[in-house]
Amino acid sequence: MAKMKIKIDHSILLQKQVILRYLSLLCLPCSEFISGNKMISVENQALVSENAIPKDASDGFVVPESNAFGQSFRDYESTVRLSIVENTYRLNHINQTYDFVKRTREEYAKLNKAEMSIWEAIELLDSFVDESDPDLEEPQIQHLLQSAEAIRKDYPNEDWMHLTALIHDVGKVLYHSKFGSLPQWAVVGDTHPVGCAFDESIVYHKYFKENPDYNNPTYNTELGVYSEGCGLENVLMSWGHDDYMYMVAKANGTTLPSAALFTIRYHSFYPMHTEGAYKYLMNEEDRENLKWVLTFNKYDLYSKSNVHIDVEKVKPYYESLIKKYFPEKLKW
Repeated sequence: MAKMKIKIDHSILLQKQVILRYLSLLCLPCSEFISGNKMISVENQALVSENAIPKDASDGFVVPESNAFGQSFRDYESTVRLSIVENTYRLNHINQTYDFVKRTREEYAKLNKAEMSIWEAIELLDSFVDESDPDLEEPQIQHLLQSAEAIRKDYPNEDWMHLTALIHDVGKVLYHSKFGSLPQWAVVGDTHPVGCAFDESIVYHKYFKENPDYNNPTYNTELGVYSEGCGLENVLMSWGHDDYMYMVAKANGTTLPSAALFTIRYHSFYPMHTEGAYKYLMNEEDRENLKWVLTFNKYDLYSKSNVHIDVEKVKPYYESLIKKYFPEKLKW
């Protein structure tokens, strides 16, 4: 019998490779592609400039010696807001179970809560004060602008970083009545993986003992339901404003670069980017994007002060960035 010659269509293989690459860039669990959600093309995502190099705060940003209350930053033992902050984390650690996060994420992935512009969402935060923050008691709109203006000064040519800072906490609209009035423990605070053991570096770790997952053998081992190096896109994080804003941005087709989306999604993941926890779950792409989170974190944390930014003065600039990277109206 004559041997058959098999002709390989390399164009088809290339197409498959491109599709797989797109899926990895989306940074979403595979289950989301079979749940009826529309896949968003990332062909038009902006790229980070070759000249944009992540740098430490010492390379430009002047780190203040104390927070808005004259105390050390992220001091959870002697903050003047101790009872408020601690109670928020207590409720967070007790209630953020794997099942709760999975169920809540699926509900908000429908994006059927509202339809509005980015700036309209920002204005909803005009009077919102984060109960998990030991460093500031100012409305969130001021924190967003303080962060954005600080980055704008050090990275004048990287407008995607300015916009990332402006919108990184906009997911806190989850607390607003338009979005279901979620309690603050399901909106704010440091984030952490669920579905595996709660690392001891997580602030107020002691309250996890009251979480049903704490003694569940499926979830209380180092890897839990995950595998080493699986990538953070396959890890379910405690539910809050980070993951929600990331979800909204992706689903509405933003053209922000992947580094910006990673920063939005993991900027509150302090156990990872400050304590080095859970790095065994990261893949190479996560490690590369982590450099930008570490840079952003300095401006997010140390820009907090009681000095207000003139909203109307800077609004035209940020509205121009929103128009560049987002559609006029978004589904939330």
